Amino acid sequence: MECLIGIKGKDFVLVASDNMAAHSIIAIKHDAQKQFELSDKMVMAVSGDAGDMTNYAEYIQKNLKLYEMVQGYKLSPNAAANFSRKVLAKALRSNPYMVNLLLAGVDENGEPSLYFMDYLASMAKENYAAHGYGSFFILSTMDRYYKENMTKEEALELLQKCIKEVQSRFIVNLNAFSVKIIDANGITQHPEIPGRGTVHKDVPVEAIHPLVARA
Repeated sequence: MECLIGIKGKDFVLVASDNMAAHSIIAIKHDAQKQFELSDKMVMAVSGDAGDMTNYAEYIQKNLKLYEMVQGYKLSPNAAANFSRKVLAKALRSNPYMVNLLLAGVDENGEPSLYFMDYLASMAKENYAAHGYGSFFILSTMDRYYKENMTKEEALELLQKCIKEVQSRFIVNLNAFSVKIIDANGITQHPEIPGRGTVHKDVPVEAIHPLVARA
């Protein structure tokens, strides 16, 4: 039921992920962290099995930091994406990671890039991408409204369209979306985008469930 969204703009990449951690039909928590900072200009958004998600993301995160300490320089987004795919492929026939991910970053020349990877270790460089059941609705919206060299304002407007489509079409109402924007200046945390008709951490419970509040 998870949802990851990535949009590449003129000189930045935007990544969004829902905040819900669920098991079967049960929502376990509404503040799950699915985005991991691999460097000061690179972010990995991961979905899938909760254990594999944390294990895999932290393994990639720590190994990239180790490489930087040993070699004296940071891997580019392209190199980090290929390393991440290699780890998935190596584990595929022994103890596979059940994760899907988007890797977004900006290289030393200020060139943004977005990589789509799935649990079968396939990888593609994309202008926009999505994972999860929400992708069935998101990709058609992206196909229609995405354009190259989008500004941050245009990308955020497109993200709002995608989230609105998911909230109106998807039977499961996701709680909220965390959004990060990566550019030449680093990583910026954008305010969370709340889901329609769900309890958000900044919304009083009584505003959503008055009967529960009175009890």
